[in-house]
Amino acid sequence: MIAFLKGKVVSVSESRLVLDVNDVGFQISITSRDAARMPSVGHQVLLYTYLSVREDAMQLFGFLSEDDLEIYRLLIGVSGIGPKAGLGILSVLSADDLRFAVLADDAKAIARAPGVGNKTAQKLILELKDKLSLEEAIEKKLDNAADGGLELQENKNQAVQALVALGYSGSEALRAVKQVEISPDMDTEDILKQALKKMV
Repeated sequence: MIAFLKGKVVSVSESRLVLDVNDVGFQISITSRDAARMPSVGHQVLLYTYLSVREDAMQLFGFLSEDDLEIYRLLIGVSGIGPKAGLGILSVLSADDLRFAVLADDAKAIARAPGVGNKTAQKLILELKDKLSLEEAIEKKLDNAADGGLELQENKNQAVQALVALGYSGSEALRAVKQVEISPDMDTEDILKQALKKMV
């Protein structure tokens, strides 16, 4: 269908954007995270889109990154997660955060999204876990990381991989590294030592 739209921002709110594409105004539902990063009125923007078609309505959902759209498609494939709930989850969690939350069995993080209870979060984890891999999650995180935080992110990833090599499961390793209070001067070894303390 409509893979993407490129046009001028006419108006933007926390959950909606009006985009002028060659004098046609498209109303697009967006995440609050994307709303905060949207260029100002009159500026050009490219949005990757998903068209939801129902008997009673057609609705466009737009994302600033292709990665968010990819994760959104996975989300709405989970029974009980509709287009609005999917958008709500991606308003609270980035695509990277969601991948790691699923892989680390962190239902609490997912349940922070509006309209998503603990039971739905558990179901989401169950259905998406086999569609995501730790290697892919780390790769995507590196792709999406800002250049400044790249080295630190690499150190965190190496710490996770070291824990897995020591015999811990991927989800245990992720959870432990996430619990470490990481400062910019920490190297892989420092992060690993702190994470091992969390394993006790």
